[in-house]
Amino acid sequence: MTTTLPAPRTPDPMSAPPLRWGVLGSGFIAGSFVDALHKFTRQRVVAVGSRTAAKGADFAARHGVERSVVGYEALVADPEVDVVYVATPHSEHRDNALLAIAAGKHVLVEKAFTRNLSEATEVVDAARAAGVTAMEAMWTRFLPHIDIVRQLLADGALGEIETVFADHGQWFEKDPDFRLFDPAKAGGAMLDLGVYPVSFAHFALGAPGSALAAGTTAFTGVDRQISAVLTGFQAHPAAHAVLTTTLAARTPTTACVAGDAARVEIPGWFYAPQQITLTTRDGEVTTSGKSPYFEHEGLCLQAAHFASLVAEGRTESDLLPLDETLAVMATMDELRRQVGVSLPGETL
Repeated sequence: MTTTLPAPRTPDPMSAPPLRWGVLGSGFIAGSFVDALHKFTRQRVVAVGSRTAAKGADFAARHGVERSVVGYEALVADPEVDVVYVATPHSEHRDNALLAIAAGKHVLVEKAFTRNLSEATEVVDAARAAGVTAMEAMWTRFLPHIDIVRQLLADGALGEIETVFADHGQWFEKDPDFRLFDPAKAGGAMLDLGVYPVSFAHFALGAPGSALAAGTTAFTGVDRQISAVLTGFQAHPAAHAVLTTTLAARTPTTACVAGDAARVEIPGWFYAPQQITLTTRDGEVTTSGKSPYFEHEGLCLQAAHFASLVAEGRTESDLLPLDETLAVMATMDELRRQVGVSLPGETL
């Protein structure tokens, strides 16, 4: 058996029509996003909204943003902002996204989209009612190596899928004020780290019909570790997805899709720009070329995709539809429910 790898079909991010972006939040991911846009796209980040003037001004100076404004209401009301990127903690995503939608802005919301399915449904319903473009910022879906995997799956090159593996674990110092340990900020492994393996399983297999999870909690009560087996996939009834996430150890962060004809492996970080390796059943090995993007530079591709959606008048992405985001949220809800973890004011 001989199998060659297809070329990625990822558009040049410079080809996306330039829009005027406003950024809600001034943390690490917001800075990485802005830097990637400025380096690889024609998008313009015209404003950043922050809780305090000092933080906003510092962010704008460090990342070349034209101006900063105090308060998220001021940012979404800015007539020079076409698109809002929500980069606040998960606990704020619902309110921030609804604020932008109410102001008539298109909105790209960091993963995890919200704290849970109920909140995500509110945002999706509001965006559809308003006719604005909305999308989860699951940047992995738009990377070149993932498009290669997408084509292999569509072409049936792996054969009947048997198993999907994916893991994401990082080590963090036990600080109760750090957002991932803080229940009030929707902390825990699943929403920040586990969303990558869960989303990858949905990408490869679709939504599961059932799930079995085991987990432990951290010293603040948020989920420390969750391991899960997902089954009952409509298009792949024999397949299992085996997923793990943790806040307490730096795991390999790899992913694999194994079929009866071949398997494709993605090294760590599987969710960032990477090469992939295809190994056929008879042992033939093919490796893709290197990505032109390094680590968080790949954030530019989701922004370019989103800008193209807006420019073309499309309200949802074909690569990550809102219904799929809702399905991912539903899976994460169920995994957290099974391990007995909920956030303040939340009922799973």
